[in-house]
Amino acid sequence: MSSLVGPDEDDPRGKPPVPEDVQDAIRTLIKWAGDDPTREGLLDTPKRVARAWKEYCLGYDEDPSHHLARVFEEVGGYDEIVLLKDIPFQSHCEHHMAPIIGKAAIAYLPTDKVVGISKLARVLHGFARRLQVQERLTAEVADCIQEHLNPRGVAVVIEASHACMTARGVRTPGVTMVTSQVMGTFRTDSKSREEVLKLMGY
Repeated sequence: MSSLVGPDEDDPRGKPPVPEDVQDAIRTLIKWAGDDPTREGLLDTPKRVARAWKEYCLGYDEDPSHHLARVFEEVGGYDEIVLLKDIPFQSHCEHHMAPIIGKAAIAYLPTDKVVGISKLARVLHGFARRLQVQERLTAEVADCIQEHLNPRGVAVVIEASHACMTARGVRTPGVTMVTSQVMGTFRTDSKSREEVLKLMGY
């Protein structure tokens, strides 16, 4: 048997094939969970799940720092905090592969260059679309901005709900986890740190 299956016949967009071993793995999981992978409603589920996970993990196919390559130096002398907050994101925890759904606030104190504000969200999404833990995600976003923009300070705060805790295990809905990473001036100067966290709403 071929290791690949062809595009869905009823899909005019010709979706890429899904490896048969990937489909088999999903069928095994369905069966282990207690259902019948051969019943009508589940026949196409292995392909759908495989493609969904490819989409959830698009971050593995990109370098988030690429979004910070284009900068603007004509900022009219502006040298105060640049902040983008309430950025929604979705990730998956690497321990249970359960959804992590939340929002982030990203701030930096520029030296002589800034980036388009959408690029901050793209950096977040690039790292979030991987199997993650929230602490690492927070640090990766901050490190990336620090390394490629070389600002005087960086602050990242992420607040998220983890389905591995809300939907299983202790099953405690409504609980959120908050992580933060501050660098440069925001770490060494308490007044600057207080200012940026206040602007973020923390």
